[in-house]
Amino acid sequence: MALRRDGGIPTVPGTVTLKKDSQNVIGISIGGGAQHCPCLYIVQVFDNTPAALDGTIAAGDEITGVNSKSVKGKTKVEVAKMIQNVKGEVIIHYNKLQADPKQGKSLDIVLKKVKHRLVENMSSGAADALGLSRAILCNDGLVKKLEELEKTGEFYRGMMEHTKRLLRAFFELSQTHRAFGDVFSVIGVREPQPAASEAFVKFADAHRSIEKFGIGLLKTIKPMLNDLNTYLNKAIPDTRLTIRKYLDVKFEYLSYCLKVKEMDDEEYSSIALGEPLYRVGTGNYEYRLILRCRQEARTRFAKMRKDVLEKIELLDQKHVQDIVFQLQRFVSTMSKYNDQCYAVLKEADIFPIEVDLAKTTLACGQGETFTDGTDEEEEDQTEKRKEEENGEKLIDDA
Repeated sequence: MALRRDGGIPTVPGTVTLKKDSQNVIGISIGGGAQHCPCLYIVQVFDNTPAALDGTIAAGDEITGVNSKSVKGKTKVEVAKMIQNVKGEVIIHYNKLQADPKQGKSLDIVLKKVKHRLVENMSSGAADALGLSRAILCNDGLVKKLEELEKTGEFYRGMMEHTKRLLRAFFELSQTHRAFGDVFSVIGVREPQPAASEAFVKFADAHRSIEKFGIGLLKTIKPMLNDLNTYLNKAIPDTRLTIRKYLDVKFEYLSYCLKVKEMDDEEYSSIALGEPLYRVGTGNYEYRLILRCRQEARTRFAKMRKDVLEKIELLDQKHVQDIVFQLQRFVSTMSKYNDQCYAVLKEADIFPIEVDLAKTTLACGQGETFTDGTDEEEEDQTEKRKEEENGEKLIDDA
């Protein structure tokens, strides 16, 4: 049942039983209490403690009793001792703070986030000159990962460009082999001496085979570009975006930390001067709301940091594995290409070719027109154009 007390603050009463840990604590810090505040409240719930693992009570909740004993009029030190004196299980009576985190995200918090964004990228000297403090900012190794990602991106971009140039060079080389094959094929077909004709045709076939091996190499290496492109234009930007989201959550958490510190300083000053502070005297609802917002922001921050660390670790592993795989594929493909070319050329060991110059094509070509192989030559030219178009498409797609 919802109640309203102390200036209209909405509360919901409850009870929770917490089993103490081996250090005899439940994992909370307490604020407020006599003489300055009419209520005692939870300032912080510490990680991996009985209170945090239970999850019932949170920062900003009012403590109304311990083991059925009222804490009204007591100091925070007296309430802490009450909890410490209980062995085993302790019963905490509380009023749940009904707080909307959106109420705590004021313009002041937004401006503090902007300040943190500015200071994060400044040197200490520049921040001091502008009167901005870097003390609230923690040295975050994840921020440096952005720079490392940029360097990794440049590395992959360079690999892609090199691979494209390599594909282009091998395509042109394969076309050269094809041209050699066409020339020697024409010579072989027109050569009237059988032995020489056979030798030239065999040498032409060897070059055409090498051309096919080159196209096969292109088709094998081309997927490297797709893999590199996926890493460069998807994996890296996705991780970069995740880190930027993490930074936004971190800056929000730091903004609430700074706000809590400012409110603490304001409270200490009022106590030192002996001047009552209205928000404290009426239940310190505004402060408790900021405490709740800080706790929730810290939870988001911790979760996001964990997610980012896992994503970066996976990305680093993929980077190493990917480079190893790509290099292995490249080396094995080149080795296979060289072995194939060597085997073909070794089998096509036709030199020296014995040619009777009195009966060769040059001598017979005067006064005679040879039509043998013309149709085949036209078919070869058509096939050549098709393969050149396919090869060009392969390079363009890459």
